[in-house]
Amino acid sequence: MKKIVLLVAVMATMVLGMQAQEPAKVPAYRGLIERVQPNGDTLRTYLRGDEHKHWMMTEDGWQILETKRGWYKYAKLNRKGEAKASCRKAHNAEDRKKCELKWLEKHGVKKK
Repeated sequence: MKKIVLLVAVMATMVLGMQAQEPAKVPAYRGLIERVQPNGDTLRTYLRGDEHKHWMMTEDGWQILETKRGWYKYAKLNRKGEAKASCRKAHNAEDRKKCELKWLEKHGVKKK
């Protein structure tokens, strides 16, 4: 009986000790990352956030998301205010056309 009580006490101490350890808060990589779209185009991006909340954005601050097929697309807010991938493929600032800029001003998510 003493062995069982001792075993339960040791197990409880171990579980409580593991729960008390919080993961270290690590910021996202701050440098510029060059990503390649499936068609071969390159896109310069930044990562922002920490282990709880993080996002990816273009060099000039537009939020982007990666789709299941590997495309990087501009983020658009849904009705709940959550960022979802739009149908617009992301481009570097110097490669954007006027219609893409108009779309970003109306629908895009700007991050700082």
